[in-house]
Amino acid sequence: MPSTLEGQITMEKTPSYFVTNHAPKRIHAMARGVKLIIVVRNPVTRAISDYTQTLSKKPEIPTFEVLAFRNRTLGLIDASWSALRIGIYALHLERWTQHFPLSQMHFVSGERLIVDPAGEMAKVQDFLGLKRIVTDKHFYFNKTKGFPCLKKPEDSSTPRCLGKSKGRTHPRIDPDVIRRLHKFFKPFNMMFYQMTGQNFEWELGGEAAREPRSSRD
Repeated sequence: MPSTLEGQITMEKTPSYFVTNHAPKRIHAMARGVKLIIVVRNPVTRAISDYTQTLSKKPEIPTFEVLAFRNRTLGLIDASWSALRIGIYALHLERWTQHFPLSQMHFVSGERLIVDPAGEMAKVQDFLGLKRIVTDKHFYFNKTKGFPCLKKPEDSSTPRCLGKSKGRTHPRIDPDVIRRLHKFFKPFNMMFYQMTGQNFEWELGGEAAREPRSSRD
C-alpha cells in the first residue's frame, strides 16, 4: 500500500477479498484498524451477472440452467459453482467477523447504488468520517448502460461511466430456475440480514428476473 499522510485515506478495491478464505486474517495482520466496505446485491442477480461476464469470454460454456444444478430433476442446487457460492454472503461474513467487528464494516446495497448513488455515497462518506463532498450533482443516469455515471459538476469533461465489460444484457433464464434459486438463497439472505442489521429486501420484488444489466460484484 502507498504511504499515507496524516489526514489522508488510502483505498484499495479487490472484490475477491470478501470470498477468499485467508484474506481476513492477512488483512487484520497488516492493518487491524482498517475500514471495510462491502457492496452486495441480490445473489441471484449477481450469479446471472457473473455467468453473463463469463459467457462473453467463453461462449462455449454450458447454459446457466445446467451449471446451477447438480440434478435439476431433483432440484439439487450446485452450491459449489462459484457464481452461486459467492452469493452466500452470510458464510463469507462469518469468516470476517472472526477478525473484525461489524463497526469496521459498511455494507452498500448494489440495488440502491444504482437508483440512488448519492444516497449510498453519503453513507459511505459518513462511515469514513469524510465531509459529504460527493452529492447528487456528481451523478447522471446513463440509459444505455443502465447505470449512473460520475461527473465533475464544476467542468464539462466527459462523465466517467462503467467500462465495456459492464452493462451487458443478461441472457434469458428459465423463470422456474430463478424461483428455485430465490428459494435456495432465502435462508442465507435472512441470516445475512440478521448479521448486518440491514434488510436488503431481495425477496420482495423479484429483482433478479427484471434486471437486464450486468455489473458483477
